[in-house]
Amino acid sequence: MTLAPTTLDLPRQRARVLGSLYAGNARSVVRRGLLATKSTNYLVVASGFFEPLFYLVSMGIGLGGYVGTVATTTGQEVQYAAFIAPALLAVSAMNGAIYDSTWNVFFKMQYSKLYNGMLSTSLGPLDVAIGEISLALLRGLMYAAAFLVVMQLLGLNLAWTALLALPAVLLIAFGFASVGMAITSYMKTFQQMDWIAFVMLPMFLFSATFYPITVYPEPIQYVIQALPLWHGVELLRGLTTGALSIAMLWHVLYFAAMVAIGMVFTTTRLKALFLD
Repeated sequence: MTLAPTTLDLPRQRARVLGSLYAGNARSVVRRGLLATKSTNYLVVASGFFEPLFYLVSMGIGLGGYVGTVATTTGQEVQYAAFIAPALLAVSAMNGAIYDSTWNVFFKMQYSKLYNGMLSTSLGPLDVAIGEISLALLRGLMYAAAFLVVMQLLGLNLAWTALLALPAVLLIAFGFASVGMAITSYMKTFQQMDWIAFVMLPMFLFSATFYPITVYPEPIQYVIQALPLWHGVELLRGLTTGALSIAMLWHVLYFAAMVAIGMVFTTTRLKALFLD
């Protein structure tokens, strides 16, 4: 005997008209995340901003007095502080996006079992993916906006195109957040999560953050150019110093590809974990 659908079943049925992936309600995930953030230790949240700021003050201003000027990839000579500031801006966006899309997602997935509850409602895995990545973008945007203000106060934004750095930061954070969440969906233990920090540290140190990529032998340069942070550093460095080139389009396409791949893998993985 088949029972007629009740009123409570209708929202779930309407959501599934578009398939099992998307119910068009990612805002509910964002709203829940913002409410939960109210009880967060704000010192932990703020640490993601202060870390690159300390590097800027200690190396850009301190060491910069000895270094003098550095050439960008287009040959433009800029003060050392102006050279590393956009790189640290990219690092700030990466830190904010990665923190929310990895450790927070890992806890919700493996310990609080939050996604089990979410996906038992009308929400689909794409709603969860978009919602969680949007939260990561908000943190990345918060870090980046504050860092850009500091750069402006220190006179490190050398061109009007620095205004475009904020949307560029969103793209960078979106790429890191989507891929970060996709990778986290495969993690089972805290020991496995340590690999994320193991990958981020060399990216931070070697992505032409503190010196031009030309200091490395050519084979190593190719390896560095495959890293996502290098593309973010070069994109923001070009915008804040005015050293524009057609190669910046390649950096944009790189992050667009990261977003697409990360979203597909995240959605597919959540579906496999909680719906299949």
